[in-house]
Amino acid sequence: MIRFILVCIAVIGYLILSIPLLIVEWIIGKFDPLKKEISSLRIIQAVFRFILWLTGVKVTVIGEENVPKDTPVLYIGNHRSYFDILLTYSRCPIRTGYVAKKEMEKFPLLSNWMKYLHCLFLDRSDIKQGLQTILTAVEKVKSGISICIFPEGTRNKNEDETDMLPFHDGSFKIATRAKCPIIPIAMSNTAQIWEAHFPTIKPCHVIVEYGKPIYPDELDKEDKKHLGAYTQNIIKEMLIKNKELI
Repeated sequence: MIRFILVCIAVIGYLILSIPLLIVEWIIGKFDPLKKEISSLRIIQAVFRFILWLTGVKVTVIGEENVPKDTPVLYIGNHRSYFDILLTYSRCPIRTGYVAKKEMEKFPLLSNWMKYLHCLFLDRSDIKQGLQTILTAVEKVKSGISICIFPEGTRNKNEDETDMLPFHDGSFKIATRAKCPIIPIAMSNTAQIWEAHFPTIKPCHVIVEYGKPIYPDELDKEDKKHLGAYTQNIIKEMLIKNKELI
């Protein structure tokens, strides 16, 4: 319970104390938008690494060399924990926006930082608005910003983490329309940080594996048609393999 309290203090404390920083970043953005975006990215990554340190989690990273450092990508990951965002975002080499649920936009300060970081808010109940979010994500990738999305649509609470929820195919239009590579991410054991024994945070071992880039245009017609299932199978294979390492 102590770790949970420390994490809460760190999150709330940072959001409150960062108000002047938000203003400074806004001013920087008026003169040099790129500098502001990169500095915001590095600030939040440092905060996320600190929070992960507070949890006591041990992170094993596999295949990070598969992530391009000079071109935007579409990250596709399985989703078991709120900490999945911290684990992955703290390692993004270039500007990256996450696709989050629309409800997150209601939280002041948090939503301000998310907007600084090119995060997009998806209304899952509005098909038309959802399509517009995907199109906005496409434009961000074309402008050099990576996008990360968890295409299960919500946290998977199934007992077996390899038993994933179906991937929403609409998520993959970002890659096919922006003509960018897909980086599959398999995250193992992340629910054991918090969700599996809520509200207690416990130290545990998690594995984050980055698969080789998937280039949709290089796939055969059938795999390209079922890009969601194709990517999900790759992630599932990594999850099964990494069970032995937990």
